Amino acid sequence: MASIPSPSFNQIHIGPLDLRMYGLCIALGVIAAVWLSSRRWEARGGNPDDIGTIALWAVPAGVIGARMYHVATDWELYRGRWIDTLKITQGGLGIPGGILAGVLAGLVVVRIKNLPAVELLDVVAPALPLAQAIGRFGNYFNQEVFGRPTSLPWGLRIAPAFRPEAYLNYSYFHPTFAYEGLWNIGLMFLLLWLDKHKNLHRGELFALYVFGYSLGRFWVESLRSDHASLIYGLRVNTWMSLIVGLISLGVIIRMHLKGPAPEDDADDGSGASAEGLDADEDPGGDAVVDGGADVGDQPAADADAGGPDPWAPQPG
Repeated sequence: MASIPSPSFNQIHIGPLDLRMYGLCIALGVIAAVWLSSRRWEARGGNPDDIGTIALWAVPAGVIGARMYHVATDWELYRGRWIDTLKITQGGLGIPGGILAGVLAGLVVVRIKNLPAVELLDVVAPALPLAQAIGRFGNYFNQEVFGRPTSLPWGLRIAPAFRPEAYLNYSYFHPTFAYEGLWNIGLMFLLLWLDKHKNLHRGELFALYVFGYSLGRFWVESLRSDHASLIYGLRVNTWMSLIVGLISLGVIIRMHLKGPAPEDDADDGSGASAEGLDADEDPGGDAVVDGGADVGDQPAADADAGGPDPWAPQPG
């Protein structure tokens, strides 16, 4: 049958160094997220270095939070060998805990630097699923986070040593880490499109990210076969996805019950008049924001001769 082969390695040897693919994928995801967020923040008139400063604290906090979440929800895996809880490079990061810890740490930095928190949440919203999608690929090298047995042509062949005890006689499994990665890539492009073409409330893009990720994770969790703690017969992450998804949906509905987002509000999410940003002045005295667009009725010409940046959100 057609299938996806398992990797024959999970680390690269560079001289005396052993570089694990799991950690490399996470690092590449972080780099991609910082790059995209910096471009989006700069397009809104912000200093792109702000993103690097926030990431300097948010990323380590996210890794610690992700590990703590994993250990807390699957603590039975480490009974009698608690030292293994520190072996992050061998897998075991809970994304919900990583997002929560990373966002909280980032908000602390934002508060200290006196930057607009809600606008920055919207800026990083499409970058988070991009980082998650790249990081998820690390599970492929560890032969983990796969689903139940399948006969589909894209089934993933898992070596016997990595198969769940209940499925030792099966060879091919759903590559659920790939499903989640593809879902996150699609979510990233959807958020970029919505930010560019729709008039959203401040903070709505981040709420849409949380809802979209929770929806995809709820689906993926229903296919997974690895060990997980259960509550009333459902995996902990299934409950988490359901609860967080409903909360984020409630936030979105509440925003729209207040009416449509204001069309001409300079602080409606573009970051143009956000506290902590400096507005340049043009020769006529009008404030210039968003990479050169006048706040007034007549927009300035795009500085890029090749046309508008497809990654950049539209103001308003």
